[in-house]
Amino acid sequence: MHLIIAEKHDAAKRIAQILAGSKPSSQRVAGVDTYCFDDKVVMGLSGHIVGVDYPPEYNSWQKVDCKELIRAEIVVRPIQEKIIAALRSLGKRADLITIATDYDREGELIGVEALKIVKEVNPSLRADRVRYSAIVKEEILKAFKDSGKVDYYLAASGEARQIIDLVWGAALTRYISLTSGRLGKEFLSVGRVQSPTLALIVDREREIQSFVPKAYWEIFADLEKELRVQHAEGRIWEKAEVDAIIARLAPIAIIKSIETKPRIDKPPAPFDTTSFISAASGIGFSAANAMRLAEWLYINGFISYPRTDNTVYPPSIDLVALTRLFLKGAFSEEAARLLKGKMQPTRGKRSTTDHPPIYPTVPATKDDLKDDQWRIYELVVRRFFATLAEECVWDATSLKVDIGPEPFRANGARLVEAGWRYYYPYSKAEEHILPKLLEGERLAVLGHTVDAKETQPPARFGQGKLIKIMDDLGLGTKSTRHDIISKLYARAYVQGNPMRPTNTAYAVVDTLQKYAPTITKPEMTQTLENDMTLISERNIKEDEVIEKSRVMLTSVFDELTSNQEGIGQSLKDGLRTDKIVGTCQKCKSDLIIRRGHKGTRFIGCSGYPECRFTLPLPRFGTLIVTDKICDVHGMFHTRIINKGKRPWDLGCPHCNFLEWQAKKAQEKADPAQTKEDAKPKAKKAAGAAAKKKAKPLAEAKGDGLVALSGIGPKTLEKLALAGINTAADLAGAKAGSLAKMTGISPKKIMAWQKAAGAMS
Repeated sequence: MHLIIAEKHDAAKRIAQILAGSKPSSQRVAGVDTYCFDDKVVMGLSGHIVGVDYPPEYNSWQKVDCKELIRAEIVVRPIQEKIIAALRSLGKRADLITIATDYDREGELIGVEALKIVKEVNPSLRADRVRYSAIVKEEILKAFKDSGKVDYYLAASGEARQIIDLVWGAALTRYISLTSGRLGKEFLSVGRVQSPTLALIVDREREIQSFVPKAYWEIFADLEKELRVQHAEGRIWEKAEVDAIIARLAPIAIIKSIETKPRIDKPPAPFDTTSFISAASGIGFSAANAMRLAEWLYINGFISYPRTDNTVYPPSIDLVALTRLFLKGAFSEEAARLLKGKMQPTRGKRSTTDHPPIYPTVPATKDDLKDDQWRIYELVVRRFFATLAEECVWDATSLKVDIGPEPFRANGARLVEAGWRYYYPYSKAEEHILPKLLEGERLAVLGHTVDAKETQPPARFGQGKLIKIMDDLGLGTKSTRHDIISKLYARAYVQGNPMRPTNTAYAVVDTLQKYAPTITKPEMTQTLENDMTLISERNIKEDEVIEKSRVMLTSVFDELTSNQEGIGQSLKDGLRTDKIVGTCQKCKSDLIIRRGHKGTRFIGCSGYPECRFTLPLPRFGTLIVTDKICDVHGMFHTRIINKGKRPWDLGCPHCNFLEWQAKKAQEKADPAQTKEDAKPKAKKAAGAAAKKKAKPLAEAKGDGLVALSGIGPKTLEKLALAGINTAADLAGAKAGSLAKMTGISPKKIMAWQKAAGAMS
């Protein structure tokens, strides 16, 4: 039996269909779907089916010295038990196994992991490797015809990365989290690539915050023939000079010179992963989402492999034949026009032999794809066309004008030949047509304007721009950079796009840069990345690189441990600001995010116990304090991040709470209408589980009150209408007055107050 291993289930299904030439039969083995035809079985993995980890005795963060992790034993643990069982079952019957995972460092390692498992039960099994860049018939059939050997050195470089990232991430994350006292779900993550990337974002934000704007002025004049010209000096830095220029202006402008010459815009280079993510970011896709969609399009045969550093089409791709495929369908006009030209492909700066640039493999229609899938597919198609198109040609006109003794100028541009811009509308360039003029012509000055402006700080990094910088600095790889950025969001280190660091990010980066700067600089990561490449090229052994990384990490820990007290204080001081939500309107103390005894979360006044003002918060999710301030309550808006879900913007916690109170009061006043309003929502009840965590803030006020015996939903409403929203409010209320307002017996209230006081 011939066993074929693909990286994912969908890829296995498609490869099986291509090889079988018809629909293969499906068979479940150990709970895993496989595809059978002739004497062949194709099964898909689910990425890595085993992973590297520490033995169980290293699980306790508090009991294990972080530095021990640097040289602790590394073990391999199963991740996908069912897939492993299926591999063993099929492996016993196989006489040949073909590794057909993605052809890159990660894919080779995934294939070798599967091969090792199979060889445990069948040591004499023969093995080969197929490599392809697109899951289309011609390429898959060619790959299986020209199969080669498994590249154990490439896999070893991937394994080295796994081990190095585990050791660095585990040791440093535990150390920083323990030193700062941030444990549990709010631990502080530190990583070999993640931390220097975060430092880039924080350093840019510091540049923005420290930027001192400088005033300047620009002078414009409006002439006859709807011509607007600007003073030739451009930015003028002194207001006195502006006034002097204005005083010298004459009522008549004289055309001194008109120069027109062609300007050429060269076509863009083919897409590699970095430029693809940058372009996708420009049309509204996050890096992770763009790669997820590209991966789907690749597995389903619409585009080539999206993880590539190559920007030069190899000779093996028949670009003309590929373009002809698009003569029917959504891009028929573009394809027909392109085929009439020279079709000379552009060449980027990087040429590799593993995969070609990203290109479309087959025509598709909008009906074949979902909207987001189509937008990414169209981007790839249009970029492919643009790389085969001719140059864009402009007539660029430079105009010089004298108004009295003062020189002015204007520039115009007229599109002569759209070239590649016809196919690729994402890179826009507008025409600016000047009126017909003659040298020496005199035009009346209709008026002038002076625009007062200021220099602007550097821009924050968008995801596409950051990935380009990471690429330039050697931070991460084409396959991992978008994941690193996703982690920064998930860890609540950054928010928004362009990215802004949170106070937590400032605290971590400031501390590391002061006490262990090696972690925040790209040079260390560059060195290890280069070493991992040398492993794949057979120039250095895996064990040598891992040992080198351990020596580097030991040096980092020497810096950390010698400054432990300062690091702890620096982190705690910085992290405290991340918990401040605003100023208490009652006593002017800081309002701070706090946790209750049972893991509940609320906003409490730092003036406690003198001031008992509190507001409830949701129990789950990472809470981020944004820089947007409520005009009414002076509180920062907040946001909740739950992994795998869209961020939930809570807004002002006080406003949210008041909205909840008003809603409950309305429901009590008119329950019939509330019931009627709820009918349409009943149909959506099946999908409401994910939304339960996203309920208004005040519903979380049970995080304390509902824990008291005898307080249910109705009692909760009565207390809320009386201004009792938390256990602290209840403990500080006068029992007699509260009894009159709610109709609840004073005896019961006093019993609750005793319990609430213990909770507070």
